[in-house]
Amino acid sequence: MDPRIPRLRRKLAAIPFQPLRSHSFGEEQHKFRLGPKLAEARVAAFEAEHDIALPDAYRQFLTHIGGSGAAPFYGLMPLERCSLLVMNPREEPGAPRGFDGREPRAHGSDLFLHIIEMGCTDVCVIAVTGPLSGRVLIGNGDGFWGPNVSSATDFLDWYERWLNHMSAGRDNRALELTSPQLRAHPDRHRMAPKI
Repeated sequence: MDPRIPRLRRKLAAIPFQPLRSHSFGEEQHKFRLGPKLAEARVAAFEAEHDIALPDAYRQFLTHIGGSGAAPFYGLMPLERCSLLVMNPREEPGAPRGFDGREPRAHGSDLFLHIIEMGCTDVCVIAVTGPLSGRVLIGNGDGFWGPNVSSATDFLDWYERWLNHMSAGRDNRALELTSPQLRAHPDRHRMAPKI
């Protein structure tokens, strides 16, 4: 088991009780609760069905922490609701790229797993194959903005960054976090650090 797992459990358990924490868009949906951990056999069956290997840090989260629930936005989707996507081809230099879920294997492109519900056509995905494998990306399925590749090296680092930002009361637009100061003064606008 990854040594970060117990630390993440402790941090998540403390977040709801911290009076000066940030507020996360969608937290009323998951209420900082996790779904049950997934059995190794269930994860392996999902991998076999889709002919993929889940990134290790994400896989360890599912099998040692929780299979759904508490995460940025509306929370981590149950594995059976996750879908494979590919990034749309670049149309013109500098144009944002969306994600497509129609027959992802037919494209021969890198695969991304839609893991966190954001609402509308916005997606939070984890790269399953290719040079970004294991990294979390946030974008828009229709290519209206993004994608934004997290600087966190893997899912556990990305998740811990969310918990740290929550605990510190930081604003972070990329993770839809609102600090207590900004909640008290909604007309103030500050630039947020990238995820």
